[in-house]
Amino acid sequence: LTRTPKMSQNYSIHSIKVAQNKSMKTIVFTGGGTAGHIMPNVALFPEAKKHFDKIAYIGSSGMEKQIIGSAKDVDFYEIDAVKLVRSLTLKNLAIPFKLHKSIRQAKKILKKLQPNVVFSKGGYVSLPTVIAAKKLKIPVISHESDMTMGLANKIIYRYSDKMLTTFECTSKGKSKCVFVGSPIREKVLKGNKNNLNLHFGNKPNILFFGGSLGAKKINDAVENALPELTKKYNIIHLTGKGKKLNLKTIYPNYYQQEYANNIEDFFNLADLVVTRGGANALFELLAIQKPMLIIPLPKAESRGDQLDNAKYFSEKGYAKVLYQENLTTKTLLNALDELEKDKEKIKKAMEKAPQKNSNQKIMEIIAKTAK
Repeated sequence: LTRTPKMSQNYSIHSIKVAQNKSMKTIVFTGGGTAGHIMPNVALFPEAKKHFDKIAYIGSSGMEKQIIGSAKDVDFYEIDAVKLVRSLTLKNLAIPFKLHKSIRQAKKILKKLQPNVVFSKGGYVSLPTVIAAKKLKIPVISHESDMTMGLANKIIYRYSDKMLTTFECTSKGKSKCVFVGSPIREKVLKGNKNNLNLHFGNKPNILFFGGSLGAKKINDAVENALPELTKKYNIIHLTGKGKKLNLKTIYPNYYQQEYANNIEDFFNLADLVVTRGGANALFELLAIQKPMLIIPLPKAESRGDQLDNAKYFSEKGYAKVLYQENLTTKTLLNALDELEKDKEKIKKAMEKAPQKNSNQKIMEIIAKTAK
């Protein structure tokens, strides 16, 4: 670990000097660890450019460094991240000391950048930057994607001027919460299946993806069900990094890829989607009206947020749900047949959904709060 924050190749002394010009308006985004804490920030970049002269991003060495490092007109700054392990372990005893170091790193960057506001997408990567911003009296706007706040956002809420929420019920009874909906990336709305150069027979196209890190249980279910699945459907499978299947049998209407930077094209190709219960992915699929089967992470493997999201989408008629403990080849095939049968009904429900794209509203709140 280093004592000072490591800067990406986008970093330059000139960029910091520009930020110090009081006539320039600067926003700092923070969030990382998984795509769910990164992509909503990316979704807001185009709208942010209408209100701010400079965009910077503070994150860890994780996925956000790779994604944001390639973004145009966004300077990335790296700090050490502190993650709470959700089990009894001596590693958690070191968290206060590591967090203090991360806050110092973030504080040093913020002093140089002098931003008008910090926007946090939540998660443990955001926490040091949010605390540092509060110490420096920089306004903080945060966002909670799920129906219930995660551990990091429960702490971040205390340091935030406002916390924006995807679900209306999350904001009830909390003075600083504002219901706005979910940020949606512009490119998700403009996906083009022709960019993929994938050609299948005349069967429904099903996209399986378990998020940026993949989902082993879903991958295993797909592998076991392939002989039957490929009889009825064309299968496009995003397995997650390092999780590609080593198949003994080649299926002409099965395509797999570990990760996709152009997920919007895969969304456009799909007639049906099988996914986990992460709120950001669900709301992107809702925005483009893709009938989905949600297989949420069970309570034993999460804090239960995906179960809440799945229940909400099911009750609204936007999706079917198959719980992981019931996942077998037979139940998967039955659930997909039900999804195919009810897809038009699901699309009609999706057409009536409120707050499908909230980028403009979110950025207006951020801009008004900026000092």
